[in-house]
Amino acid sequence: MNPPLRVGIAGLGTVGAGVVRLLAENAEIIKARAGRPVQITAVSARDRTRDRGISLAGLRWHDDPVALAADGQVDVVVELIGGSEGPSKTLAEAAIAGRKNLVTANKALLAVHGAALALAAEDAGVTLGFEAAVAGGIPIIKTLREGLAGNRIFRVAGILNGTCNYILTTMREEKRDFADVLADAQALGYAEADPAFDIDGVDAAHKLAILAALAFGRQVDFCSVHVEGIRRISALDIAFAEELGYRIKLLGIARETPAGVEVRVHPAMVPKTALLASVDGVYNAVLAEGNFVGTVFLQGRGAGAGPTASAVVADLIDIARGTKIPVWGAAPSVAAAVPIAAHHGAYFLRLMVVDQPGVLADVTAILRDHGISLESMLQHGRKPGEAVPIVLVTHETNEAAIGRAIARIAILESVLEEPALIRIEPS
Repeated sequence: MNPPLRVGIAGLGTVGAGVVRLLAENAEIIKARAGRPVQITAVSARDRTRDRGISLAGLRWHDDPVALAADGQVDVVVELIGGSEGPSKTLAEAAIAGRKNLVTANKALLAVHGAALALAAEDAGVTLGFEAAVAGGIPIIKTLREGLAGNRIFRVAGILNGTCNYILTTMREEKRDFADVLADAQALGYAEADPAFDIDGVDAAHKLAILAALAFGRQVDFCSVHVEGIRRISALDIAFAEELGYRIKLLGIARETPAGVEVRVHPAMVPKTALLASVDGVYNAVLAEGNFVGTVFLQGRGAGAGPTASAVVADLIDIARGTKIPVWGAAPSVAAAVPIAAHHGAYFLRLMVVDQPGVLADVTAILRDHGISLESMLQHGRKPGEAVPIVLVTHETNEAAIGRAIARIAILESVLEEPALIRIEPS
């Protein structure tokens, strides 16, 4: 039998405790699949006294997580601290510099520093594993880097944040407003006390930056991701979307275009018949389109102890087997990032206006002046002199053009609040 793979874990929160439990409960299965035992030898966390519901007997404890990188009885460091800076970054750099394999679930770290860490890992001849950094237990990293390695990828799109998906699903099913559902999500533990990281799209954008690097062989570049969240999505928007045959989802989309690669996170209307439209609650899903494989669709829990620990251990098994794969699947190339202003697509536009003669004519004249044609319009009933919603669905147009048109529409006296604009994704 080959010697055990010796593991040091930094961070014993929900995921760290889940990794300890999984390696203990499935030890024989893992040994058989890895070709040798995978054993935890050392750990690091802030509080030694906390009851985590797991046994840490016989393990060395390091108060300083960076000390794991210097521990002579650790072959691979598992970083589960979180955050793009501070101890997580210092530990990752120290582990690689010490020629220790590194496994992380830290999407923020990779989105911001992934290019430098990947280069350092390849120079040091060590593995940088990050299956757990995107979509929890869904094996999308392995799918893109290995399973679809023979394909040219055209598009990767997904629901990458369970908190947002839960909120949008509940708003639709229970016909409730955003703030009300968010408060419930916080009470249930689906949303943090400060939910900005999730609901403003940052978490999804970190994950998408990683997927775009894998799919298109480009440097991971968080700064090139266009990011919008779901704060402005209303129950009224969701109701109109349903009437038009759509569902509203927060999507991460990376797409190859003739000008380069679009990388964007924003609410989108998708047809009810689309695969992503049926993914509800806290679930995540990712689809990839390749030139030979067609569409591949993966769905599962995107967070939690079990799914994320499963992804961490999958990386550990690869390391135990001696599997070596370039961090991003290939040497990164320079692929231009396409700004959101260059996006072409159809749009859902909702206006709250005073119900009076000439309002619709003013709006459509502005759209006409910017070369934007309409596919359909919805207005329910009449309330002369009162506020009413009007919904316009455009044909495909340019983002810059629709932006200029909305700026003009927003200052009309008859328009009572900032127009709501949601991009429509074809599938």
